[in-house]
Parts: sequence; structure tokens; C-alpha cells
Amino acid sequence: MRVLDYPRLIFLVAFVVLWLAAWVGTRMGRRRKDLAEEMRTDFGVVLGTTLTLLGLVIGFTFSMAIGRYDQRKTYEEAESNAIGTEYLRADLLPQADGARTRELLREYTDLRIQFYETRKDEELKRIAADTARVQGELWQAVSRPAMAQQTPVVSLAVGGMNDVLNSQGYTQAAWWNRIPVAAWGLMFTIAIFSNLLLGYGAHRMALSLFMVLPLVVAVSFFMIADIDSPRRGVILVHPDNLISLRAGLR
Repeated sequence: MRVLDYPRLIFLVAFVVLWLAAWVGTRMGRRRKDLAEEMRTDFGVVLGTTLTLLGLVIGFTFSMAIGRYDQRKTYEEAESNAIGTEYLRADLLPQADGARTRELLREYTDLRIQFYETRKDEELKRIAADTARVQGELWQAVSRPAMAQQTPVVSLAVGGMNDVLNSQGYTQAAWWNRIPVAAWGLMFTIAIFSNLLLGYGAHRMALSLFMVLPLVVAVSFFMIADIDSPRRGVILVHPDNLISLRAGLR
């Protein structure tokens, strides 16, 4: 199980860990005398720098997640365009091969819609197997007439089918392209130290107020994990273009 695929779990773990870090900081702070004025100034600089670094890292990682989400949306649109173009180019094939190609493209579009909508690993394996089978049949449907009639017109249908198959590979690569675990480790480390320093330097503050920073950071982590998770988040890529295309494939 990939923990980062569960944004709600990330939120819960981050909030608890960061709040505990702030609490530990207060316990450590109570064991020493008040900071001297000159030391408090230096401590404030260190705390401010650490919080600034945390904000920059969170912002940079959030930008990474948004970029990957936009990439998945772009490839969904590209898949829809490639399938729709090839459906039209099927008219360039002999009648029987063209009819077979259009039938397979309708089945293939249904499978691509299921790929975007399913959240079950077992179902995803079945979809992947069926997709590979239909892709093989689609290639056979256009390659046979192309070998028999090597004309520029038939070559257009072959090129369009190549785009259909390639677009699925690009989509799969985009769904595998996730935020590195090292980036998550860096964010958690800086966040823990930030809360430790906050608790250490402001130990007289009401303990309930130390929930603010852990809560804000945990919400940020939740948003990043949610956008970065293709299947189990709240913000998902819906196959609107493929659904609209399927409705028009009569």
C-alpha cells in the first residue's frame, strides 16, 4: 500500500506528529530559563528563517502537484482527440476493416473511461489486460489492409492508430509521475523542526494555540497529497472529453 495515495491519512498523521513536535518543544522550553534579550532576537531570526523555508518548500511541492495534475488533464484531452481522429480515418480503410476498427475504438474508449474512473486495484488490472488486448486487435485491424494496399490514404489510418496507442502510453506515464518521496521527507522534516522551535521559543503560550501551525501545515500536506493522488483524492481528473466522445461514436 502506498501511504501517499491516502490524503486523509496524510492529514491525520501530519497534524498529530506536528502537534506533538510543538508540545515537545514547550516541554524542552520549560526546562531552561527565559531567553536573554539578545538570544531571543537571534532565536526569532532562526525561527522566522525556518518557517520561511517551510513555506517555500510547501509552495514548491504544491506547484509540482498542480503541474502533474494539469499534465494528466492534458493527456486525457489528447487521448480523446486521437481516438476521435482515428474513428474518422477508419473510413479510409476497406469497408470491413473500417467497420471493425470503429467497433474496436468504441470498446477501447469504454476501457479508457473505466481507467479514469476506477479506484480498485483489482479492477485496474482487468482494465489493463483488456486494454492491451484491444490495442493489439486495433493494430491488426489497420496493419492488415496497410500491408495489402500500401497507399498514402491507408497510411493516414495507420498513423492515426499509432497516435491512439502512443497517447495511452503518455497518459500512463503521467499517472506514474508522482511527487518524489524525498520531497515529502524534506517537507515533514522542516515542518517538525519548525514546530519544535515554535514550542521552544513560546512556551508560555496556551497549548491550544500550538494547534494552529500544525493544522495549517497538515491542511497543506492534505491538498498536495490529494492533487498528487490520481485515484484516491477528492480532486480527480474526470474523463469528460472521453465521455463526450463516446456519446458521439455511433
